[in-house]
Amino acid sequence: MLIATGIAVLDISASVLGRIDTVHPVLLWDEQQVILVDTGFPRQLNKLREAVDGCGVSFDTINRIILTHQDIDHIGNLPDIIQQASTKIEVMAHIIEKPYIQGEQRILRFTDEAIESINHMPDHVPEAFKIGLKALMLNPPSAPVDHTIAGGEQLPGFEFLTIIDTPGHTPGHISLYHEPSRTLIAGDALVVRDGQLHGPDPVSTLDKLTAMQSLNQFSSFNIDTVVCYHGGLFRGNVNERISELLTLNEADLL
Repeated sequence: MLIATGIAVLDISASVLGRIDTVHPVLLWDEQQVILVDTGFPRQLNKLREAVDGCGVSFDTINRIILTHQDIDHIGNLPDIIQQASTKIEVMAHIIEKPYIQGEQRILRFTDEAIESINHMPDHVPEAFKIGLKALMLNPPSAPVDHTIAGGEQLPGFEFLTIIDTPGHTPGHISLYHEPSRTLIAGDALVVRDGQLHGPDPVSTLDKLTAMQSLNQFSSFNIDTVVCYHGGLFRGNVNERISELLTLNEADLL
């Protein structure tokens, strides 16, 4: 879906244990650059290609990929994209996330306990699914990070895209602000549920307190639209809603 000139949100769906889960990478482009923010679930390259091409942008022109963080539904198709590319694609992420994306360290949520828990999934879960999930957790997709980015930076050659440090969901999580369209690309710093904007998912967030504190970083940006990786678009009174979330969190802490 086109948000404004040069920015679109993608819908990439997969069946997970009998339900459809949809994530929302973002595509940005101008005359020189085509940037993909996050890459969807592993083994979804064809769907990702169709979604990009459907925006009127050739998938083969992508020359930068930004990962908001290390989770497998964000790294996802990265190695396949790079392998099939006919020209160099620059991969960018926060320095804290780099070793996990590159496969030098195990993804933080893939603990021994998490991997062992696969053996105790309900009997109705197919054995093939369990085997595949365990293999994916032990050998997740990975690829080199070419350039590290951090909060306060503006992307070289794409200066109207600002990096925002939003740790908590993972230690090096970032979000991005696209100034021309006043769009916040939140990654997993925020979610949309039932049409409403909410704070970070408490189930999947590694450091809930830090993740909520990170929402303060958005106060200096004039935001009309939020793209949440889980939940998609939210429009209308965004800054007011984020302030409300912070106030509710403070009340919960009292």
